[in-house]
Amino acid sequence: MPVRGSGPAGRSGGTRLTRRGRVVAWGAGVSAVLLLGAGGTAAWIWYDLNDNITAAEVDDKLGGDRPQNLSPGSKNIMVVGSDSRDGANAKYGKDLTTMQSDTLMVLHIPADRKWASVVSFPRDSWVEIPGCEKGDGTSSSPHHFKINEAFAIGGSNGKVGEAAACTIKTVEANTGLRIDHFMSVDFSGFKGMVDALEGIEVCPKQAIHDEKAHLDLEAGCQTVKGEKALGYVRTRYSVGDGSDIGRIGRQQEFMDALARKAKSKLTSPDAMYGFLQSVTKSLTTDPDMAGIKPLYGLADELKGIPSDRLSFLTVPNYGRVADQPTDKANVVWQYPQAADLFTSLAKDQEVTKARLDASKKNVVYASSVRVQVLNGTGVPGRAAAVAEKLRKAGYTVTGTGNAPGTVARTTVTYPSGLESKAAVLASRLPNLRPTADGSAAAGVVTLVVGPELKVEDVA
Repeated sequence: MPVRGSGPAGRSGGTRLTRRGRVVAWGAGVSAVLLLGAGGTAAWIWYDLNDNITAAEVDDKLGGDRPQNLSPGSKNIMVVGSDSRDGANAKYGKDLTTMQSDTLMVLHIPADRKWASVVSFPRDSWVEIPGCEKGDGTSSSPHHFKINEAFAIGGSNGKVGEAAACTIKTVEANTGLRIDHFMSVDFSGFKGMVDALEGIEVCPKQAIHDEKAHLDLEAGCQTVKGEKALGYVRTRYSVGDGSDIGRIGRQQEFMDALARKAKSKLTSPDAMYGFLQSVTKSLTTDPDMAGIKPLYGLADELKGIPSDRLSFLTVPNYGRVADQPTDKANVVWQYPQAADLFTSLAKDQEVTKARLDASKKNVVYASSVRVQVLNGTGVPGRAAAVAEKLRKAGYTVTGTGNAPGTVARTTVTYPSGLESKAAVLASRLPNLRPTADGSAAAGVVTLVVGPELKVEDVA
């Protein structure tokens, strides 16, 4: 049976736009600030837009155990589409009482500024959520759930900064990427951007009727704005295969079209002023990014990147039902491909969509990896604790025990024929490469836990 979510990333789910670009939407909009500043009201417009942006401090909520920046000069910017239920957003999802992360991406800008990658995280990704500060002064306990819950946990008091902090902790813990900045744009602001540009053309191949997204859209090319534009990027269950992967594809395409439309309006001060008003009023960032000057600086960096060197990627994934038959709603990340993606970006190495798609073709489900866990530390219970983490990640643990003696470091060994399965397991452990063992038992990968491996480091 096909597993939902295992298809090609970025699939549009039965819709298409008239053309596809390769520019980040908000980057194109901010670029227009330079042209707006050429008029007689430049100073007023500058300060007016600058004052719209909300700054939120997050550093004091992230703790000290964070990934290192392995490539000084590069930047990782987390972008969140915020689905809060306050103010203009109150009509969307009245059954929800917390802030929601409807879209989650990381923009990686390399030190040489010659390419960039935008990585989308399916919001149904089943990951470990670290302990986070909550709005009532308490802290949550580490647990596994879908990734967008992090925004809701941190934002239980309605503050975007706290929501972003928990999301940053979650992304860093699960990817090893150091997040340098964050931006959060809410639903009402998105709608205002589209309306200021007089709508965006979309061409759905089939009619879309989605009560949850407040959308009724006939098939064929048409310009959408207001509620229809918002519904188009939110719709999920009523189009394509109903997955969040399909929605990510539509959102990426819509961002492309929005960027192109914004660039076409650069000579219309009224349109661009309205667009930038909507962008800045809906924007919350860390203090270092909270201003027109740093945003313009970011846009200036992005505009020099060739169109064919800006890649829109989705974290490789497959339906969690393959590992947990009772879970038909969520996805898990595909290893070692996901780990390879994060490692490449951490080391400032370019990843193209073609390369990523090629690597995803051979899916090895965690449940198909049979592993025995042996304790080589001399510390009682270490193998059992690691084995429990692996079971929760979907692996089939055949047994635990003690290694013949203590070891200096953790090892993963495998018999002939299990190279790919050993690689999947090794990718969930820090700085580890599997090795072949001709005397190993057939059909089983062996993990010997060494003293350097912390239980919490097992992904």
